[in-house]
Amino acid sequence: MKLYYSPGACSLSPHIVLSELALPHDLVKVSTKTKKMEDGGDYFQVNAKGYVPTLELDDGQRLTEGPAIVQYLADKVPAAKLAPANGTMERYRLQEWLNFITSELHKQFSPLFNPATPDEVKEAQRTKIAGRFDWLDKQLEGKDFLLGKQFTVADAYLFTVVRWSKPSGIDLAKWPVLAQYVARVAARPQVQAAMKAEGLPV
Repeated sequence: MKLYYSPGACSLSPHIVLSELALPHDLVKVSTKTKKMEDGGDYFQVNAKGYVPTLELDDGQRLTEGPAIVQYLADKVPAAKLAPANGTMERYRLQEWLNFITSELHKQFSPLFNPATPDEVKEAQRTKIAGRFDWLDKQLEGKDFLLGKQFTVADAYLFTVVRWSKPSGIDLAKWPVLAQYVARVAARPQVQAAMKAEGLPV
């Protein structure tokens, strides 16, 4: 398989999952600004939407959208339990978390990375994210991970997105439970391996 990624972007989530599952894969670095790949190729020819991640399968098919990719990967190695079994209530809880992360967190950060976003809009976004973090902090009380004791693909995604807090001017010290959760995920050897492969500080 081949993962098209940009360092530290949302593609870190499937990269962590690939690492956790020890699935063989190649990495292709993409510039989010120029939409060019390392070899100079046009990323739009790979994914017409122009953003990462894209997972190219061994048969040449391409899968996009992080929540879909991580569930596909988890289902390839069900014994690793990175996703509950299909059809169970726990699986729908996982999907509930993935949807929350993608719509209520991931997309709320986007304006903070756009230099054209006015300061007052950025401040409004930080306030909105803070409200989500208030809720998250409570949800994580007494838990190791989002679904309890078991690390899942939802944790890989939440960790990836919450990491954007620091460059966005959001101090996690206000949410000690969430901060401890991030530290716990960051300590996982395969999470560190994925981050190192992307040249990120661990």
